[in-house]
Amino acid sequence: MARSEEAQAFFHAVYSAVQEIPHGKVTSYGHIAKLVGTPQRPRQVGVCLKHLPLDPSARFNHENVPWQRVINAKGIISPRSQPEGSRSQAAALEAEGVVVTTGALGELMVDFAEYGWFPRTLPSEEGEELESGDSEEDESNED
Repeated sequence: MARSEEAQAFFHAVYSAVQEIPHGKVTSYGHIAKLVGTPQRPRQVGVCLKHLPLDPSARFNHENVPWQRVINAKGIISPRSQPEGSRSQAAALEAEGVVVTTGALGELMVDFAEYGWFPRTLPSEEGEELESGDSEEDESNED
């Protein structure tokens, strides 16, 4: 799929952010959008994951991007055009120890209270924040 430089940068940011979700945890499309600086684009996060390459030689692919760890804001595995898609996502999560339940309408659900991952910033960016601004230690030494 041909992409503009802006789209390529967005896909790269999304895939990189998803790689930081810990094993056995889940987050939402909206939270990934927020972490990559585009809180208004949760649907585009889903588009990125939908187009994640199967080819293991691709830089980002189904093997190294844990796509299964991203679900909708209600804690529901988003339904797909083919029912086996959401079932395979549930199975991948269960393989990581995440409990997936079935709601009253047959929806596959994960409890965010137990399995949710919602950091304010990506772990890979935490060190950058301290480097770019004054740390508390620096301020306390200004007597």
